[in-house]
Amino acid sequence: MVQFEANFDGLVGPTHNYAGLSYGNVASQSNAQDASSPQQAAKQGLQKMKALSDLGLVQGVLAPQERPDIQTLRRLGFTGSDAQVLEKAFREDPVLLAACCSASSMWTANAATVSPGADTLDGRIHFTPANLTNKFHRSIEHEVTGRILGRVFADDRYFCHHAALPANEYFGDEGAANHTRLCADYGQAGVELFVYGRSAFDQSRPAPRRYPARQTLEASRAVARLHGLNDDTAIFIAQNPEVIDQGVFHNDVIAVGNQNVLFYHQQAFLDTHAALDEIRRKLPETELHFIEVPTAEVPVLDAVKSYLFNTQIVTLRPGHMAIIAPSECADTPSVKAYLDKLLTLNTPIREVHFMDVKQSMRNGGGPACLRLRVAMTAAEHAATNPACLMNEALFGRLNQWVDRHYRDSLSLNDLRDPALLLESRSALDELTQILQLGSVYPFQR
Repeated sequence: MVQFEANFDGLVGPTHNYAGLSYGNVASQSNAQDASSPQQAAKQGLQKMKALSDLGLVQGVLAPQERPDIQTLRRLGFTGSDAQVLEKAFREDPVLLAACCSASSMWTANAATVSPGADTLDGRIHFTPANLTNKFHRSIEHEVTGRILGRVFADDRYFCHHAALPANEYFGDEGAANHTRLCADYGQAGVELFVYGRSAFDQSRPAPRRYPARQTLEASRAVARLHGLNDDTAIFIAQNPEVIDQGVFHNDVIAVGNQNVLFYHQQAFLDTHAALDEIRRKLPETELHFIEVPTAEVPVLDAVKSYLFNTQIVTLRPGHMAIIAPSECADTPSVKAYLDKLLTLNTPIREVHFMDVKQSMRNGGGPACLRLRVAMTAAEHAATNPACLMNEALFGRLNQWVDRHYRDSLSLNDLRDPALLLESRSALDELTQILQLGSVYPFQR
């Protein structure tokens, strides 16, 4: 069977804004209160999806959340008409309103953890939506996320869907942003790397002091159990708490892997030597490429600013990979110099493609944040909702959809506008028809 990895990117929602909600995410906080452009953000995301599709990769689209989240505001005690709920929330707690308007589901690396059938006991692809308990504005996503994933990957002969882990700090789960997979080939059993920031039950383990560690060891182990992984297919690696305190809020800001390549910063892990040894032991027949970027060449702060490791590494043909990098990597001298050098080294990475995703970057998410990776077979691909797979026609249709429904500029004051709610619902109602998702949103049910 043909095996490959598909990327499913999140569409940026109509309420994309800069509220600075993500403590520990330097870019999110530094651009707080600025006006955003939802239309530009959505088009930048679509352009990236189309570019990867044009490279010959399988590219999918995931729908955004319903925002403003009126249902959550009502659960928190705001009453009256929808317009009155928005106005009361704005006057009483504008930060809460901003949280309930966040378009953060665009970063689908946090949507779920995905294990391909080659690794799982029952041979199906397993999905567990992330509970995202560390940030309120993200913790309200997982129910609809699970519903959307269930409509995109609906055939239970091939796909298995789990509920999110209990919504408690002991099981804080941030999804695929702290998960990667190494293998000889996508269709062969590999090892899944679960990188965690702290242990909830063992306080003696190292943990960051300044910024929160969002992924717990206990959550990672629970997801591995749910997915039917065993000791041969799961590895649990401690993230270096010192880099978390420098703004590395997820592992995908400091390391990324693809097939037999692990690309990581010198300071990424607490015990790099032990982690690499375990990978070698569990993939003894695989020619592995461990590419360590020295601090002397790329300081951690430059890596965070440019999102060097929040790039996508994709396989264009056997043994030939490309890095999909944000344009900020080209604008950061140390990072650009390193990428130029990387292409001269004897590794499978042979190309670098720079993409403009500035609207996402300013809110703290690069190219890899925007996508959820799903390794699959041809049969699993055929069982995936075809309306959610990128092609020329869908690209054109979604761009026209954005033009009809999205504002060019959005300020935090605009979040109280009842018209924005109606615009958003109208857009999402049409989108569910385009992507053939059925009624996935609360306002439709």
